[in-house]
Amino acid sequence: MKILLIGGRGTIGKKVAAALDNHELIFAGRGGGDISGHTGGGIASRDEQVDIASPASIEKLFQRLPVLDACVCTAGTGYYGDFQTMTEAHMTNGIRGKLLGQINLVLIGKDYLREGGSFTLTSGVAAEMPAHNGTTVAMINGAINSFVLGAAQELKQDKRINVVSPGLVEDSMERYGAMFPGYDPVPMARVVNGYLRSILGAGNGKVIKVYQ
Repeated sequence: MKILLIGGRGTIGKKVAAALDNHELIFAGRGGGDISGHTGGGIASRDEQVDIASPASIEKLFQRLPVLDACVCTAGTGYYGDFQTMTEAHMTNGIRGKLLGQINLVLIGKDYLREGGSFTLTSGVAAEMPAHNGTTVAMINGAINSFVLGAAQELKQDKRINVVSPGLVEDSMERYGAMFPGYDPVPMARVVNGYLRSILGAGNGKVIKVYQ
């Protein structure tokens, strides 16, 4: 399969990439680059530059690529901060990036995906169990989940869409653990399996929760 993996060099993305090492992977992110080594399975991979907050950048990315079997996004975050002083400006980057960025990947990318191809987006546990000072992230994650439920009914040519909703992953404990007191960290292997279920399985319109 030809798989576009946006955020594939990040905490979750690199573990997902390792599990897909027998497929042709195309990594994309703000850093960009040229042809970049190979996967463990020996299939050539490449790096591309994209800013998912920009619809024009997304369009140019898909125009450069071959027809894809799957588009996976593990990128994006949102604002954490005091609710009493939070403004629209604080929310803007997360809305443009993680929310509208992933939505535009689907709205634009659906025309570049082969028949029967799939999208896998990323939300998170905050949609149901927000962290303190995490109202913006809760809103973004919940909206992504709802978008997937609706889009699954509208995609044509047997194309599928799912979203993986991870909990606090074990590889992010040092960075985010203090924000989620009492949360049990989710093993990375379980998180990766959620993505594999979406990419390689047959499900459509699923919110794959990996925290329960």
